[in-house]
Amino acid sequence: MDIATVNALPYEDFVDILGNVVEKCPIITAAVWSGRPFLSLAVLEAAISEFIDALPESGKEGILRCHPDLAGRDLQSGSLTRESHEEQAGSGMGALNSGEASRMARLNQEYKERFGFPFVICARMHDKENILRQLSARCQNERAVERARGIEEVKKICHLRLQSLVLTDNKL
Repeated sequence: MDIATVNALPYEDFVDILGNVVEKCPIITAAVWSGRPFLSLAVLEAAISEFIDALPESGKEGILRCHPDLAGRDLQSGSLTRESHEEQAGSGMGALNSGEASRMARLNQEYKERFGFPFVICARMHDKENILRQLSARCQNERAVERARGIEEVKKICHLRLQSLVLTDNKL
């Protein structure tokens, strides 16, 4: 669909279609709907980013907490959102050997205990080796650094999800 179609969507359809561009946070797309018409996909994406940036730190951490663990129980049980399942599968998270799976589980737990939210990375931009390497390295960061880094990763995920839903070359 093009941006003109997005702009013409009734509120309910807008949220139904775009509500998971930020994982399990349809409130974000619900909030930006009133900013229509968006002149381009980039303007819509900027509105989402500005909404996220305006949140207090606790709100940003809430967004991070909506993300599942990589290669965690949601992947194993099949309860991931469609988007997360595709992203994790594409990066190899569903094909970890037993050693990698054990390491991932240990690092995910260490990360959550240290920061209070799960490790977030744009899985579509990385393979399983890089994800494991970054998870290990990022466990050493300070909380504020990791919160900011996680939000930047959320925005990358949002960007790719929006691109899969809305044509980028059409403008009003």
